[in-house]
Amino acid sequence: MPVSNRFNLPDVVVKALTVDTYSRGNSDISITTLIDSPRIGILQKEHEGEIEQDAVDFLWSRFGTSVHNMFEGAAEGDDTCISEERLFNDVQGWTVSGAIDLQHVEPDGVIVSDYKVTSVWSVIYDKVEWHRQLNCYAWLVRRAKKLFVKQLRIIAVLRDWQRRKAEEGGNYPESPIMIVDIPLWSDDEQDKYVDTRVRMHQSAHGGWAFDNELPYCSESERWVKPTTYAVKKKGRVRAIKIHNTAEDAIRHSEQLGEGHSVEERKGSATRCEQNWCRVAEWCDQYKKGGEADAS
Repeated sequence: MPVSNRFNLPDVVVKALTVDTYSRGNSDISITTLIDSPRIGILQKEHEGEIEQDAVDFLWSRFGTSVHNMFEGAAEGDDTCISEERLFNDVQGWTVSGAIDLQHVEPDGVIVSDYKVTSVWSVIYDKVEWHRQLNCYAWLVRRAKKLFVKQLRIIAVLRDWQRRKAEEGGNYPESPIMIVDIPLWSDDEQDKYVDTRVRMHQSAHGGWAFDNELPYCSESERWVKPTTYAVKKKGRVRAIKIHNTAEDAIRHSEQLGEGHSVEERKGSATRCEQNWCRVAEWCDQYKKGGEADAS
């Protein structure tokens, strides 16, 4: 993968930012890839030598690695804690692997934790990706180690936390480090989810090998924000209320009377359109405007 240095950073800084020691081990797919779009995973592999990133693009992932290393070092010597263990299990002829940040082993079960260096909004607004990832880790612990998992949690380090906003109250996090409990699925739900995802990725790889066709990313995989309709008062910047349908917004505006109007706020595929997807330039779905979304 070509790496640029648009901001003329010193070589030592570029080297520190771009060093990569990641390995999924002897496996066909990792948990992080399993829960993501098959289309994106295949296109990333196909165009690995063409995807260019700037050195600064690695900042937050390297910061996250540093946080992981700090917590991992603190867990050394504690017999109840297992840090950074990569587990493997076979499904439908594929080996699935996942590196679990922390397993706290107690007499009545295991607490699985994952460290995240993330934004405040990731904690305020629930992330379904965290649910999927942590439950896949629970599946690995149960399948590979034959242990009962009793709790899932995210240990979130909030890189953009502000004390002033925390003091204002509301649903803003009180601390720059928060523990987020993740719902634990049943064994059957975990088994079904992993099995379905493996089959989906296998099918995508088979289709790509034989006819170069890939399944389209779903709306959730494209981080689609739907179109909404804001009821506004003349002279006021902030909307009075946001509606999901134009009909509801028009009705509300008419009830409020003269001086009120409806503003359409177009939805967008955030991942595609705000450069969060590194393979968008090779993606026919993106070039078509995502018109063939899967549900």
